[in-house]
Amino acid sequence: MFTFRRLAEHDLPLLGHWLRQPHVARWWNHETSQEAVARDFGPAIRGEEPSEDLLAHLGGRPIGLVQRCRLSDYPAYLAELAALIEVPDGAMTIDYLIGEVQETGHGHGPRMIRSVIRTTWNDHPDASCILVPVQAANRASWRALEKAGLRRVAEGDLEPDNPAEGRAHYVYRIDRPIPD
Repeated sequence: MFTFRRLAEHDLPLLGHWLRQPHVARWWNHETSQEAVARDFGPAIRGEEPSEDLLAHLGGRPIGLVQRCRLSDYPAYLAELAALIEVPDGAMTIDYLIGEVQETGHGHGPRMIRSVIRTTWNDHPDASCILVPVQAANRASWRALEKAGLRRVAEGDLEPDNPAEGRAHYVYRIDRPIPD
């Protein structure tokens, strides 16, 4: 079972280690020095930025990271995405990684995504849906989204995290379940 907690300053060395792993670095095009990781993730940790960086734990040990935010909190990103698909009020987005390569290929990604989606419906009662753009070349990522129950609703060019992988993206969506 996955649990999540907000990323803390003392987690930054682990996150830096994960960001240096080739299977992560290919898609998360980040500087990985201690200073750069603190610069990029510190504002969310301190509550100075509206995104949430969540450390994902499986069986009590950290296994991955999920970033979660309301699309309306990032107007430029919202506008870019709205060029491909209608973005409803209350839409959120996530990004995610599994930190260690030996943890990939075991179904952890889809389970982590499903778990954070359930958590999102509880934590954000105004969330209408979750939209997730993913680079078309990142097959493992979009397959994890499909296995987690999201459906592909659009495709087109978006600004990539890693320009080397091209601008082609798929957009996936899951709607808040209708209460019984």
